[in-house]
Amino acid sequence: MTRALFIVDLQNDFTEGGALGVAGGDDVASRISAHVTAHRHEYAIVVASRDWHDADNDNGGHFAAGEPDFVQTWPVHCVAGTAGAEYDDHFDTSAVSHHLKKGQGKPAYSLFEGETDEGVTAVRLLEEHGILDIDVVGIATDYCVRASALDAIAAGRHVRVLTDLVAGVAAETSDAALAEIAHAGGELTKTVD
Repeated sequence: MTRALFIVDLQNDFTEGGALGVAGGDDVASRISAHVTAHRHEYAIVVASRDWHDADNDNGGHFAAGEPDFVQTWPVHCVAGTAGAEYDDHFDTSAVSHHLKKGQGKPAYSLFEGETDEGVTAVRLLEEHGILDIDVVGIATDYCVRASALDAIAAGRHVRVLTDLVAGVAAETSDAALAEIAHAGGELTKTVD
């Protein structure tokens, strides 16, 4: 098997009721869990990322000092060790083979900016497991899913975004992100289940 599943940021702060909650986040987390249960045998590795920001600083300007602009600066979210940084309750992590934390002290959007607790990066995982194909799912379509998919394409992998397993902040920016991914060579598809 040369396919991986990248699950981006299914965290409490990015689902309903969170600091940056996305509508439909809980539902996407449930559907991703069902997809992993039904299709785990198709993936050599299943990688899940989480924002994991420092509590004692602005994380390189990522946390707004005043009013956030929701482009470069954001409200405080996904602080390491808090409930907001934990995986969404609707996401069953039992089949996840690798957990990456990103944004530790700096802005980070792509899963490729994260690493395991042992310091292993996504690029290293791809190389060690001979991954040629990556399915990308998660939150938010217009930010971290977009960045992760584009980085996977830049890493020379064939990328599919499973469009029924993503949730975005806004329809217009999510559509633009998916169009950008497709233009870069990514495939947009839906699960067949």
